[in-house]
Amino acid sequence: MPVRPTDSDALCGLDAVELAALLRRRELSAREVVSAHLDRIERVNPALNAIVTLDAEGALAAAGAADELAASGAELGPLHGLPIAFKDTHLTRGMRTTHGSPLFADHVPDEDELLVERVQGAGAIRIGKTNVPEFAAGSHTFNPVFGATRNPYDTTRSAGGSSGGAAAALAARLTPIADGSDMGGSLRNPASFCNVVGLRTTPGRVPSLPTNDLWETLGVAGPMGRTVADVALLLSAMAGPDPRCPQSLETPGSVFRAPLERDLKGLRVAYAPDLGGRVPVDPEVRELVAQQVKVFEAAGAHVVEDCPDLDGAEDVFRVLRAQAFRTGLGPLLETSRDQLKPSLVWNIEEGLGLTSADLARARTEHSRLHLAGVAFFERYDVLIAPVSQVLPFDVDLEYPTVIDGQPQHSYLDWMRSAYLLTVLGAPALSVPAGFTDAGLPVGLQIVGPPRAERTVLEIGAAYEAATGHGRRAPRLP
Repeated sequence: MPVRPTDSDALCGLDAVELAALLRRRELSAREVVSAHLDRIERVNPALNAIVTLDAEGALAAAGAADELAASGAELGPLHGLPIAFKDTHLTRGMRTTHGSPLFADHVPDEDELLVERVQGAGAIRIGKTNVPEFAAGSHTFNPVFGATRNPYDTTRSAGGSSGGAAAALAARLTPIADGSDMGGSLRNPASFCNVVGLRTTPGRVPSLPTNDLWETLGVAGPMGRTVADVALLLSAMAGPDPRCPQSLETPGSVFRAPLERDLKGLRVAYAPDLGGRVPVDPEVRELVAQQVKVFEAAGAHVVEDCPDLDGAEDVFRVLRAQAFRTGLGPLLETSRDQLKPSLVWNIEEGLGLTSADLARARTEHSRLHLAGVAFFERYDVLIAPVSQVLPFDVDLEYPTVIDGQPQHSYLDWMRSAYLLTVLGAPALSVPAGFTDAGLPVGLQIVGPPRAERTVLEIGAAYEAATGHGRRAPRLP
């Protein structure tokens, strides 16, 4: 429908690809787009707490500069004029980055993270920061600095995490694109909970700087959006090599801007409803995911129930994650233990207790599992599975303690459906898979071979077109 500058909600409801096209044709100005989103944030965000730092004045000034650039006839970046609020664990020069911790509540970095630099260099306009759990630990977004982020589809429920603020902002039409990060599901779970799209990338696809571990393979950055095409557009700006990052992949990000054209006919699909009996799954989640098998079959895909070899993946993930927390946050335990949440203290202590034998075992097993995963994807084009084992849960809970009658003993246990697949080093796309009778979203995980982001995105776009689940917006003021 025609968009008018006064119809801000209709403008905010446009997908990023649509907005970008209108901006490039100068049918909309960046100032109009940013102003509309700022207006919606003012009205809607208080009920959600998705965006926790906002710089309206700076965003409008940047929008004005973007419009002058467009008027000059200069070449415009692929994200020209699109507003974005960066995850509050990603460094933003001149704008506070709290990590959801009282220790950094007033921290204002003097540099941009590489991801932030690339996205803004592609023309996106920074409007603020999105909420995270403390130091991004856990898949439920709450912290002592800003409190909890609420789910736009039911504000009594969690938005997931650690990219919960990003997912909620997207679902609520507060931003058209968002950045996320994912170690054990931190990008995929909130996408599932909030009926948006998120891509966990292959390690090295989106280089990360600054970092104190250039060889990290569990934690990656990735794009989020309301459609698969929007995610591909953002990935085109985030991806690409950097000589300082030894794992960065040589493929330029521009390859992801090509149209995602593919059908599902003849596709070889492995279906793992509970990852080979390794994870309990809520019955409503299981039923909705099972219905998606019929979508693939109706489109001509060949679906077989099968699962990669994940034996030992639990130990690999737990050991390498603990080591990452030790490397990244170990010094804080000595100086600020009383200002860290108990689960963080536990994580860091797990890392401090690791032996060289633990690390050697995990590295060896990680290598075996990676090769087994590569062999699995020689037989199948993609794997489909639930993103999360549960529905969005009560916002006042730290984590679900029971799934389908099985107790969950820590705040990590309920995320196994995501983190066991992390170990494969493969791209994993979370796409909307429908709603329960109570209106709660469920996500489908589409996983492909390592480095096959385009394949996963193309298949995700075809599935999205066949279902349209992502078009259902939350009812908000």
